[in-house]
Amino acid sequence: MAATHLARRPLDWVRSIKVKLGLVAVGSVTVTIGAVFASVYAGLHTRYAFAGGLVVSLAVIQLLAHGMVAPLREMVAAADAMASGDYSQRVRATSQDEVGSLARSFNTMAARLDEAERQRRELLANVSHELRTPVAALRGRLENLADGVEVLDDEAVATMLKGTERLGRLVDQLLELAQFESGGIRIDRSEFAVGEVIADAAAEVSPVSPEVRIVTDVDGGLVTTGDPERIHEVLTNLLTNAVRHSPAAGQVTVTATATPAGGVRIEVADQGMGVPTEAVERIFDRFYRVETGPRPGSGGAGLGLAIARSIIELHGGSIRAEPRRPAGCRIIVDLPG
Repeated sequence: MAATHLARRPLDWVRSIKVKLGLVAVGSVTVTIGAVFASVYAGLHTRYAFAGGLVVSLAVIQLLAHGMVAPLREMVAAADAMASGDYSQRVRATSQDEVGSLARSFNTMAARLDEAERQRRELLANVSHELRTPVAALRGRLENLADGVEVLDDEAVATMLKGTERLGRLVDQLLELAQFESGGIRIDRSEFAVGEVIADAAAEVSPVSPEVRIVTDVDGGLVTTGDPERIHEVLTNLLTNAVRHSPAAGQVTVTATATPAGGVRIEVADQGMGVPTEAVERIFDRFYRVETGPRPGSGGAGLGLAIARSIIELHGGSIRAEPRRPAGCRIIVDLPG
């Protein structure tokens, strides 16, 4: 049900339910007295005048009380529908009192549940797709080997091994992301040298695309407090994405500097096609991928940046993407001191 552009109910302008009840009581008494006097003035017997005043008073109370109770009835009906799985329900929230505030909070909750349900369905669809693709490839290859269509050679074994490794990485990432979202992962804080962690990550990622050069520029003696293993994981994710989206003979630059607030800023910049403006905010979402690299389809499952964001936020920092001029993308990580 839409909650905008609707006619306002009686007493919607009153900001307190107590004042509303008082107005209903005063209004009913006033109307009763007025109806009685009007009936007597019209020549009706006092007994009939009093009965007529009560009827008019009840009608007025019903009119005013209906406007007060209607949002609660709508919320009960909407809650019943949501219990059955329909999260599109909304209630009118025109009242300015506590009931109106409750209605607006109800609509906010319903919208979040609706979004959570949409993300759940999307997650299931993406997980099914990501798992089905390598499984189907492995099954087809194994069927060919079993039927004698292919020969079991080193190439076949290497291809199937890559498929199982991809499945393993996907399952590990899904489990890790689930642990982050459930609060099951903690960070072990210690002081570490930023330059050493960056150098280790660069050495680990360099074989992914040997033709792409990784250049580091770190302030000498730069140290910070955090979980060095988790920061290493973030950097390997960022560098892997950067080299995969960089052209042959391209360069990926990693810089780390101290911030005025006493923290550390790490930037990973590539020379690829960059990230479209409309995708800058979404690249950290689960399973969201931007195929702008020189080798479309060579990326991962779209979980690396989501995990990186979870790790950085767990450190109390922030991560964002910005376009790089004249071309490329820059990922900026800010860690607190």
